Amino acid sequence: MAPDIEAVLAPWVEAAFDVFGCAETPADLAERLPVVRVERIGGFDERFAEHPRVAVDVFAATADEARTLAGQIRDALLFLRGPVNGAVVRSVRCDAGPSRQPWENEAVHRRGATYTVSLRAA
Repeated sequence: MAPDIEAVLAPWVEAAFDVFGCAETPADLAERLPVVRVERIGGFDERFAEHPRVAVDVFAATADEARTLAGQIRDALLFLRGPVNGAVVRSVRCDAGPSRQPWENEAVHRRGATYTVSLRAA
């Protein structure tokens, strides 16, 4: 069975960065900051591997915190290899680095990036 990239990366981000990691934005987002949302937005599958494209959005109380955390996550993802939450990560490519993204609540600052993760089931 193919690994669910959201179930692989959201818990990894949560454990690695001591933040709330999720696949869907929580209703109480502003009270949980910082929050990192991992969402599959495309990609392709092969017989023995998947190559999902994922959006990784960082929500934080300040622009500096969002920028710093998004950069730390990018750096860690680029070096992520091996077993992770039921999958084996082969490689990670940053398709679009962290950049400011709009959000309806001006008290919440958002930075988003997209990655392609090559992985297979463990």
